[in-house]
Amino acid sequence: MPHSHIRRLDRVWVRDPLFFLTVCTAKRRIVLANPSAAAALIEEWSAAKERHGWHIGAYVIMPDHVHFFAEPDVGAKELSVFIGKWKEWTAKKLLGLKVAPASPVWQPEFFDHVLRSEESCAEKWEYVKANPVRAGLVKTAAEWPYWGHIHFA
Repeated sequence: MPHSHIRRLDRVWVRDPLFFLTVCTAKRRIVLANPSAAAALIEEWSAAKERHGWHIGAYVIMPDHVHFFAEPDVGAKELSVFIGKWKEWTAKKLLGLKVAPASPVWQPEFFDHVLRSEESCAEKWEYVKANPVRAGLVKTAAEWPYWGHIHFA
């Protein structure tokens, strides 16, 4: 077996990590790209610092998923706990607003990637910002109304 001496690390420690996160709706339901849903998501991202110790940066809300950047404060809850609580509270709001048709609102898993450089962050943001254009929803990224930033750009 070639490269048997190389193995994946169980944990990677990065000082001041910045995460790129993607969370998808259950069954990829198209329920997010509307003013009510966007307001509910933004409200919970805005509360993340106080409730969970997580700072939220730039985000893009697509019809069936969200992309956002987040970084933990000292003493922040674990990423999986934070995302679990964010999903729980946003699901309650989306169901209460009758934006989402049924529970579960979110897929059980989420995608996370630790960004290790300024270049990596800029590349991810350019990719995310262009998502609505690639999906044929708008002609330019600036036309998409469901993007912004919360605690940092």
